[in-house]
Amino acid sequence: MLNNPTHHTQWKKLQNHYDAIKEQRILSFFDHNENRVTALSQTINNLFFDYSKQHITEDTISLLCDLARVCNVEEKRDAMFSGQAINVTENRAVLHTALRDPNASDEIKGALDQIEKLSIQIRNKDLNGATGKPIEHIISLGVGGSDLGPRFVCDSLKTAADFSVSFVSNIDPYDIENILKKCNPETTLFIVISKSFGTHETMENYKRAKSWLKNTFDNTCGDADIMQHFIAVSANKERAQQYGFKPQNILPIWEWVNGRFSVWSAVGLPIAIALGFDQFKILLAGAHKADLHFKEAPLAKNIPVLMGLIGLWNINFMNHLRLAVLPYTQQLYYLPAYLQQLDMESNGKSVDLDGNMITDYHTGPVLFGEVGTNGQHSFYQHFHQGTQQTACDFIGYKDKNPQLLHNMLAQSEALMMGQEHEAPHQYFKGNSPSSTFLFETLNAETLGMLIAFYEHKVTVQGFLWNINSFDQFGVELGKQLAQKLNEDDLSSADPSTKNLYSLINKR
Repeated sequence: MLNNPTHHTQWKKLQNHYDAIKEQRILSFFDHNENRVTALSQTINNLFFDYSKQHITEDTISLLCDLARVCNVEEKRDAMFSGQAINVTENRAVLHTALRDPNASDEIKGALDQIEKLSIQIRNKDLNGATGKPIEHIISLGVGGSDLGPRFVCDSLKTAADFSVSFVSNIDPYDIENILKKCNPETTLFIVISKSFGTHETMENYKRAKSWLKNTFDNTCGDADIMQHFIAVSANKERAQQYGFKPQNILPIWEWVNGRFSVWSAVGLPIAIALGFDQFKILLAGAHKADLHFKEAPLAKNIPVLMGLIGLWNINFMNHLRLAVLPYTQQLYYLPAYLQQLDMESNGKSVDLDGNMITDYHTGPVLFGEVGTNGQHSFYQHFHQGTQQTACDFIGYKDKNPQLLHNMLAQSEALMMGQEHEAPHQYFKGNSPSSTFLFETLNAETLGMLIAFYEHKVTVQGFLWNINSFDQFGVELGKQLAQKLNEDDLSSADPSTKNLYSLINKR
């Protein structure tokens, strides 16, 4: 079937091309092409994207673009933007891009109005708790995309933050208890973020938060008063109301917004509170700029398309199955974790859209990373002298400390060049591929662009590999099995699990 990318003639041409250049060193490509950097880089607004240190030539890009065309990447992209149900296993549209479109629907604009009104009310200290005192601290309860997105953005732009927001995601009570002991219950508001309003970890933390309030108020406040300290963000308004949330305190998300793509929705309410609604709008505007580029730029000049194609080349031809994301700024501390979920939950698939097991090519990479220069004193040793090669994405900002950026440039150069040495222990093989993203400055707009580019890169790769990047059935299996154990149902547990369960629950 031609839905399998390996069955296309273009894939076979790429294989022949790989055979012709696989023994060459990246450094030698520069020797044969004085204009290599110009040819293998793109600029949009204040972003310079350099992929000249990848193990590719201009012919590689041309052949990869041919593959994208026969895999109908452009048509699938347009179908996504038009609202077609490209999430076929759940029969849903994929419209996170609509959330940041200035010409959004009335429904989306209505939700934005709610975010604006509520964030301004809280920031102006016009929202009071059960005892009449104004809210002064926000605790966001969520997990996965409902936590990582707003946590990442708030941490990245925290120099602009002027309102206190904390995040709790782990079901381990240690997480929430460490935050609660620093908070005044009279002035604390909880935002409970769950698309289904049935996410086990989030609802357990909601119960702990409610119990904390009840105990602290010594039962002097009833449930209705205590619920003044809670806001819900959910697609399941009915269930949120069953938990006691007031209708006016429930902000919507929609079934066509996947959790790991949801930071642009009301899931981003903590961002609007911490940074101000104007900053949240600038974040959306930056992402929208990336959307327009993705929609309009030709394949060979389209940054997220190139990111996706180069990633496919590294995985399926170069056999580099790992991608390290290496931001050279402490402000992007959570970026690797955020992208780890975005990429690995989206494209960690082994069944294609036709229901066939994928046996003749790999899909998404193992993604990890760390901020520079911390990573240099950790796992970079593996990059330089390990037996397995890892592709790298370096991310820098021109207004950062020059020494920091010089380290970034030096590492990408060292990975490519390697080092010959008479002493074998000091030999570096080099020839490790990397791309570099260089922005003018880190702000809400450029952060929105960066996130959106990675979203589209993941989407492009899903299109190429003929997989659904927008479901996550593997995640659900673990939840179902955990619920059985919570109910003391061991009927389907294996012998090892039964033994460990008995040790855990032995009193």
